[in-house]
Amino acid sequence: MLDISRIKAITLDLDDTLWPIWPTIKRAEHALATWLAQRAPGAAALFADPQARLAVREHVVQTRPEIGHDLSAVRRESIRTALHRSQEDTALAEPAFEVFFAERMRVELFDDVLPALAALAARFPIVAVSNGNAHVGRVGLGQFFVDSVSSSEFGVAKPDARIFHAAASKAGVVAAHVLHVGDDGALDVLGALGAGMQTVWVNREQHAWSHAEQPHQTVENLTELMVLLG
Repeated sequence: MLDISRIKAITLDLDDTLWPIWPTIKRAEHALATWLAQRAPGAAALFADPQARLAVREHVVQTRPEIGHDLSAVRRESIRTALHRSQEDTALAEPAFEVFFAERMRVELFDDVLPALAALAARFPIVAVSNGNAHVGRVGLGQFFVDSVSSSEFGVAKPDARIFHAAASKAGVVAAHVLHVGDDGALDVLGALGAGMQTVWVNREQHAWSHAEQPHQTVENLTELMVLLG
């Protein structure tokens, strides 16, 4: 059970906790494809084939393991690889990525998010902890967060305890006084438990829990989290 009296700060996952990620990625990939079609049709055609696109990404991850934690770097290098394979200008990789990234920052929040963030931020310092490449300022939520830690900048990804400890440090508390809230059972819940935090699993789709260790609490949305915390 959750010990609310211990909570001095909250760390919060972003993708699929505050907004659905795949509609966002699909829009961003469509924007990228449209941009490339006008400037690099060979690369655009490659990315239009889901299997070919996946093969390019897997090639990048396998040949550049040092950037595997950084989704922006993987995406940028995938674009560059596609341009190279299509014998097109690899200098287009950076502006192409910026087209993708701008659209990736246009997220559609779940309905419960804004009221919950306002209420939680009034009571606790909140730090974003994400393996993705969303930026809380660019998505319009910066006012609710005291800081953020992303795997792309920090160098390791969840469920590594170090990224959770870094987030606790940014909140100015020890891990034992942090409540981590996220949707992924392995990355968020097990990772935060391993870092010595309390955890709340946000289970919007009512999935079955599939791990031996249990979250301290499960909610279906952030409105339930506000009620839980009183």
